[in-house]
Amino acid sequence: MGFIQSILMGIVQGLSEFLPISSSAHLVFTSNFYKVFKGIEIVQQSNEEIFFDIMLHLGTLIAVIIFFRKEIFEIAKDLFIACKTRDFSNHNAKLGLYIILGTVITIALALPLNDVAEHLVYHHALVGGLLILTGFVLFFSEYLSKKKETKSDKLNLKQSVLVGLAQGLAVLPGFSRSGWTIATGLFAGLNRETAARYSFLLSIPIILGASMVYPLIKIDVAEAVNYNWLSIIIGTIVSAIVGYLCIKYFMKFISKFSLNIFAWYCILMGAFTFIFFNFYK
Repeated sequence: MGFIQSILMGIVQGLSEFLPISSSAHLVFTSNFYKVFKGIEIVQQSNEEIFFDIMLHLGTLIAVIIFFRKEIFEIAKDLFIACKTRDFSNHNAKLGLYIILGTVITIALALPLNDVAEHLVYHHALVGGLLILTGFVLFFSEYLSKKKETKSDKLNLKQSVLVGLAQGLAVLPGFSRSGWTIATGLFAGLNRETAARYSFLLSIPIILGASMVYPLIKIDVAEAVNYNWLSIIIGTIVSAIVGYLCIKYFMKFISKFSLNIFAWYCILMGAFTFIFFNFYK
């Protein structure tokens, strides 16, 4: 893995983790399109490539924590006070509980699907098909959202459960985590900015958990010594910088504009990928 590939993958992860276009699908596509371009045989991912993907996600985790650092501090503080006083009427305390609940529901759904998700990574055409489905989900969410006369800026129990389920489904590559969670928030009656904000906050415990647990289970320490650490670190830094900028401008975008442009992108990119990998040998 060279510097150009690591920078390219860092940019792709930083953009696609928070834009509703599926980071997992785009990491798969980018890695394999790069191999095709360089004339490298497409084979099962090496442990180094898997670890690099984890580090890219860690980069975007750093980005979301820095961007929402004030909100995270307030939520943690108010939740701690609520646990001591047993009074959870505070908005931030409720939001903290909803993030915990959404995370538990995500894990309960994602764990049984994990083997399927790991298998799908090597079926690129199918991942393209799931990306097309994500595009239609985005279109449908916009359609339903426009029909709702009132949209809430406060999360409730039902909405947190539904968004948690959506995040669990998004373990499948091609199902955009941010796309499915934001779309579900819009389905459930949240306004655009609140749906996006909760989606990003809900990503923190999941990415943090995966970044800590997966390497302990899958990575051989003796083998890791020989990884191209400079490329891995560069890619991680790039994903953090691009991810931060992406969150900043996407939050401004979604408060004013629809997700339809991303829906069209998912459908066209998914169709291209589906056709390309069906005919490429």
